[in-house]
Amino acid sequence: MKLELEAVSKRYGTATALDSVSLTVEDGEFFTLVGPSGCGKTTTLRCIAGFEAPTTGTIRFDGESMAGVPPESRGVGVVFQNYALFPHMSVGENVAYGLRFTDPPGGVSRDERVSELLDLVDLTGFEDREPDSLSGGQQQRVALARALAPGPELLLLDEPMSALDARLRKRLRRQVKRIQTELGVTTVYVTHDQSEALAVSDRVAVLNRGRVEQVGDPRDVYHRPKTEFVASFVGENNVFDGRVKSRPETGGSVVEVGESEWRLNGIEKSPGESVTFCVRPEQFVLDGGQNQIRGTLVGTEFQGATTRLTLDWDGHELTVAVADETRATFEYGARLVVGFDSEDVHVVE
Repeated sequence: MKLELEAVSKRYGTATALDSVSLTVEDGEFFTLVGPSGCGKTTTLRCIAGFEAPTTGTIRFDGESMAGVPPESRGVGVVFQNYALFPHMSVGENVAYGLRFTDPPGGVSRDERVSELLDLVDLTGFEDREPDSLSGGQQQRVALARALAPGPELLLLDEPMSALDARLRKRLRRQVKRIQTELGVTTVYVTHDQSEALAVSDRVAVLNRGRVEQVGDPRDVYHRPKTEFVASFVGENNVFDGRVKSRPETGGSVVEVGESEWRLNGIEKSPGESVTFCVRPEQFVLDGGQNQIRGTLVGTEFQGATTRLTLDWDGHELTVAVADETRATFEYGARLVVGFDSEDVHVVE
């Protein structure tokens, strides 16, 4: 199923939850909405599912407007943040509940469909178990099986792993992606976890204050953020505001940032114009790079393969990722020189 949102807005009184959101999700795509709390992710999902009606705009499934179509007639499977399993029903009954409005796809019986789905989510033999006896990860998979029971053409996942621990989330997100790929079902996934969005998605939409800031594949959004918000929200980043001083004939631009002057590539602005650019923590090197900064070490975090250094540079906080191969030790208050190359800069709006 192809999903289209055209200029969709949703207002509650004077509050605007969605502001002219336009998106296209291709058939069979795993598409993720990511952003901070209150940015409009869940409202977007609820409008797609039919639980909320847009104030303005159009939502189309395979070119057909969904205006006035109730949720149960949209052919959509939904997995909620709290799973919403029925405690008085067994696992098998919960999964079968997803078939209350339709017959199982493929001409199989309800029992056969339940067994088929429990096998798909690695819960064979759990038919008679009670939901309260399951772990959080198992409950999440039961909720997924229930949503898939009618064979929906569109699957909506509303932060289904937010209550799980980090290790279990990583394992289950791989499982969800595997199931989605096997079934080829168009999927819209909502999360506030940037790493999760980058890990599982074919494409990502970054939302902020009810607006779409950027849509693209995960690598493009990470390496080429369009706005300062995307640069700061998706992964760690160092954002600088400067002013173009000159455009040497030899190429690049000389940019003033504070009292420093750096030679940067990719700056398509004239002398005197302001420019905002970012440099990822992993692109800094100790005691190297074309453009150097001397800062005071104010924090360290050991993260296995890397150590995260936090530097104070004239009141500006920098984050630098250093490979831990040297097992170097760093003392608080030490003065360190870090640098980056001209081509490591990315300009944002």
